[in-house]
Amino acid sequence: MGLALMGAAEIQERLGVSRQRAYILINRRDFPPPVATLKMGNVWLKSDVEAWIVEKRPHLVGGDEEP
Repeated sequence: MGLALMGAAEIQERLGVSRQRAYILINRRDFPPPVATLKMGNVWLKSDVEAWIVEKRPHLVGGDEEP
């Protein structure tokens, strides 16, 4: 099984927000730090993003996100 990562586009989709809003959120001090920076941009561990969602956006926690 591979490492589950998310880029800005996946975070935008998961949160259901605009690209601009996603970038505002990922630049907040309380957002998890990226695990790597690639030419395409930063990437985050999916588990870190999901933990942030549970804490900061609990209304988005439900049964329709991918495992």
